[in-house]
Amino acid sequence: MTIWHRPLDLDALTAACAGSMPGFLGMEFVEAGDDWIRARMPVDQRTRQPYGRLHGGASVALAETVASVGAMATVDPTQFAAVGMEINANHLRPVGEGFVYATATCEAKGRTSQVWTIRVTDEAERLVCLARMTAAVIPSVRGGVG
Repeated sequence: MTIWHRPLDLDALTAACAGSMPGFLGMEFVEAGDDWIRARMPVDQRTRQPYGRLHGGASVALAETVASVGAMATVDPTQFAAVGMEINANHLRPVGEGFVYATATCEAKGRTSQVWTIRVTDEAERLVCLARMTAAVIPSVRGGVG
């Protein structure tokens, strides 16, 4: 059974992020299942630290973006917004080039909060970063992406 409020249009989600940080970092939504969503981000001059490795902040930005978009896609955007309330991350493996992929899975979908686990992997599917984000579900002040 799907958790999405309506079917996901991955191209539309990517386009909606084009003018903000996810777009500036090159994030693209690439897959989704019944309770998970996946995006990728290039490891390049925008996302590397000065020492040539993927910046931990870029990994967290990817993780929070994927989980936040996922959380928002579970609610009616005319009535609610889902916003990041807390995120933690463990950085486990360096990456110097290529793409990293973040898969966010909804672990708990409550009336006022949600918990998402995000696995960031490299192109060989090795775990790069493991994150968990809590989203607050709040009344909407305007319609949103989802």
